[in-house]
Amino acid sequence: MRVAPLIRHLGLVPYEPTWRSMQRFTDERDAATPDEIWLLEHPPVFTLGLNAKREHVLAPGDIPVIQIDRGGQVTYHGPGQLVVYPLIDLKRCGLGVRQLVTALENAVVSYAAELGVSASASREAPGVYVDGAKLASVGLRVRRGSSYHGLALNVTLDLEPFRRINVCGYPGLGVTRLADVVPGCEMDSAARGIVPHLLQQLGFTASPAAPPAETGAARYSAISTALQAVSSR
Repeated sequence: MRVAPLIRHLGLVPYEPTWRSMQRFTDERDAATPDEIWLLEHPPVFTLGLNAKREHVLAPGDIPVIQIDRGGQVTYHGPGQLVVYPLIDLKRCGLGVRQLVTALENAVVSYAAELGVSASASREAPGVYVDGAKLASVGLRVRRGSSYHGLALNVTLDLEPFRRINVCGYPGLGVTRLADVVPGCEMDSAARGIVPHLLQQLGFTASPAAPPAETGAARYSAISTALQAVSSR
């Protein structure tokens, strides 16, 4: 087992600065840089993968659309969705891209099982599903042997924006969220609860995760400070 990565709970953060911070972290890290896992939410945004087709964005309305550098087609991020960004030196960890995808999917499947929900992954359409509806999406980028982007788990978010796209490039694909199958499920409990499953599936030594950021103004101050710290590397 490897030493556990630094766990950062960043709260609600804008998409593009966070993406740029992940790129910067990946470009500037070296063989001694500890791995990190960021857990957060984004304001409403549609993101398109490197080779995504714009035709899968049906009616974005007032939600911005950003072309980014991960794999996959189009997806939606918004408040109430737990986004997990594993910033991992894959070579050091002995992980391939397919193994990383499988580990992220299995972490969601395992966490869902802990909550009494039967979920499963799909080799044909990466992600995690409950009764055929997508609960979590996976999209990654590997650069300089290290990963960024990652996993998006629907917890309490409004699912309406998914009707404005062909989810992950699949017309008619349904989506679901934990709140629909686990009454009372909340973001903070999901952010805490999935961490041990991530560490186990990724082969890290279990260790206590850093607590979620504070609420209100203190929370946003903590978010800003954390992103500034990452960006300054």
